[in-house]
Amino acid sequence: MNRDRRRMLGGAAGLGLLGAAGLLAGAGQATGSDYRALVVLFLTGGNDGHNLLVPTDAAYSDYERARQNLALARSSLATLPGNSAGHSFGLHQALAPLVPLYAGKRLAFIANVGPLVEPASARQVLDAAVDVPPFLLSHSDQVAMQQGWTVADDMSGWAGRALEVLPSSLRHPLNAVTLNNGRTLVQGKRSAVSFLSQDGSRYWGMADLARPQDEVAQNINRMAQWQFANAYEAEYARSFGNAVADSTRFTQALMRSTTSTGDFGSGYLGDRMRQLASLLPVFKSDGLRRQVFMLEWGNFDTHTGQRGSGEQSQDTQLGQVAKAVSAFDGAMQAAGLTEDVTLLLMSDFGRTLRPGSGGGSEHAWGNNLFALGGAVDGGRVLGSFPTLTLGGPDDGDSGRNGRMVPSTGTDQLANTLMQWLGLPANLVLEAFPNLVNFSQKSIPLLRA
Repeated sequence: MNRDRRRMLGGAAGLGLLGAAGLLAGAGQATGSDYRALVVLFLTGGNDGHNLLVPTDAAYSDYERARQNLALARSSLATLPGNSAGHSFGLHQALAPLVPLYAGKRLAFIANVGPLVEPASARQVLDAAVDVPPFLLSHSDQVAMQQGWTVADDMSGWAGRALEVLPSSLRHPLNAVTLNNGRTLVQGKRSAVSFLSQDGSRYWGMADLARPQDEVAQNINRMAQWQFANAYEAEYARSFGNAVADSTRFTQALMRSTTSTGDFGSGYLGDRMRQLASLLPVFKSDGLRRQVFMLEWGNFDTHTGQRGSGEQSQDTQLGQVAKAVSAFDGAMQAAGLTEDVTLLLMSDFGRTLRPGSGGGSEHAWGNNLFALGGAVDGGRVLGSFPTLTLGGPDDGDSGRNGRMVPSTGTDQLANTLMQWLGLPANLVLEAFPNLVNFSQKSIPLLRA
């Protein structure tokens, strides 16, 4: 769908509601400065976590032996201070800008994370003694599982479900926001997802949402309020209206924002992270108390050319991630949002410890992730770091390719963050039904 058509079809409710401006201002008066936001950066394709976080002690020999041509030279790694999870560690050299954030205890890694139905060991998986998520090596299915689909095929996401059961004082029309087509994570069972476009969706054809008094904008607004007896037409009008309302709110926020400085890098990822960094202070000042933002980016399906200077190599893309993420964190500190915003890095799944035949790696399961922000109890690696041997105690692959069985479930990590946003403890299973199988339903990621 082209941009003008999307703008015309995407939503006409908010403008003539005159609604959007009043909603944000009213919320600010009602709720004060209590604000928390979760930003989820989802690296599409399956980022290779084995080359994200690398042991630099004796376990490096296991890593080097198993990884072969994919192994990063120990001397090239960006060294992390101290020991954690039983090891000393270094980062891929492209992630060197993250080392000061780790040293400043703002950034933590979570080792060997992935979707689980119940706690599982590699031996149990190999013996088919536990339930595991379906279609484990499929991109589309594992994106859905990571972002919250359950084994019962509920198509909502963990953040969307959790946001729907927050106390009413924390809910508002811009709770769940996606910055591109990926929306499972923020999709609720009943509520809509707001779409923040790269240009803010200010212009709908000839209508300028920043000028709601103009005739064309008024026409769009009137269209958004049409009433229909037919259920399909009524639903279209409702969706149309919600989209205009959201676009109006975003337009007004962007017009009041100050562009964040800092070197976010060039290209789509840097532009979107800068946009978010500019908007979050406005959302806080407007009293929008809880928000989750979803941004999918990259091409990390590195079956070939994983190493090197190619545009879509992991080496190159991780450099863009480091620049955008570190600049975003700097902007949050400068804006006084250091305790209010947490960033979580995720991906479809991890990749095989054993290299593939084309200078890359294959689809796997458990992965190394990170979380960043002032609320994070950082400077450490949480969870159980896997043994990096093919056919070792954490390898759940019968072919001994190094497909690590997660030791921490995605739901345990996600529940930790959603409780930080205000998910009541007695409603955790509403958002994370599989946690009924876990005695430990969260992890010690955040400061007390």
